[in-house]
Amino acid sequence: MSDTQGPSGPEPEPGPPSSAGPAGLSGDMDYRQGAVDLLGVLAYGALTAFERLAEDARMAPSLADKVYVATMAAHQIEHFARVRDRLAELNADVMVAMEPFHAPFDAFHEYTAPKDWYESLLKAYVGDGFAADFYREVAAFVDPDTRALVHEVLADEGHGEFVVEQVRSAIAEDPAKAGRLALWGRRLVGEALTQAQRVAANRDALTSLLTGTVDRPGMDLAAISRMFSRLIENHTKRMAKLGLQA
Repeated sequence: MSDTQGPSGPEPEPGPPSSAGPAGLSGDMDYRQGAVDLLGVLAYGALTAFERLAEDARMAPSLADKVYVATMAAHQIEHFARVRDRLAELNADVMVAMEPFHAPFDAFHEYTAPKDWYESLLKAYVGDGFAADFYREVAAFVDPDTRALVHEVLADEGHGEFVVEQVRSAIAEDPAKAGRLALWGRRLVGEALTQAQRVAANRDALTSLLTGTVDRPGMDLAAISRMFSRLIENHTKRMAKLGLQA
């Protein structure tokens, strides 16, 4: 997923104190693999975001919009390079780290292909925003260097305001768009949840960052429930900012 999302909302619950070594991770191999998986998700997300934003630029209604979205696409390559370099510091290859996430990401994008400019804007703001919030939650349990990078590449660089302005203006001109886009937003978050569950089911090391291990605490069921409440709350705020019902 990309970094084109709205406000991040409440901060994730803090993870356990890090016992990071010189490379930024402890000697726990499951812990290290979980961090590598998280970075692999971000790397493939940035790569696919570049492709999507470049395609979205072709649907832009004005030359200024086209330039703006194309610039956002270029930023994704910068993010990919930073994540790739961090993986190299951890002696991990970016191509290998990305490979487990090809299928779930590609399925998500196949099921949520936008039909027009406004659906593409919502996908970047709502769908990617939901995923980014989830990755921030996971990042609370990795080493400080990796956590800082995750937050940096997921930071809203102004794209959220651009999307809100575009969508609200469109609804003001044609109120009938609101119902269709609200349904689209609900579909996006539903597909994002399905994708997150699929990734979690297939990547035990990534899931263990949240749930913990014998010697490294994580979230209990109550904390996980609060996490999902925060994700839904953030989604509702994004939809409200767009002038849409969640």
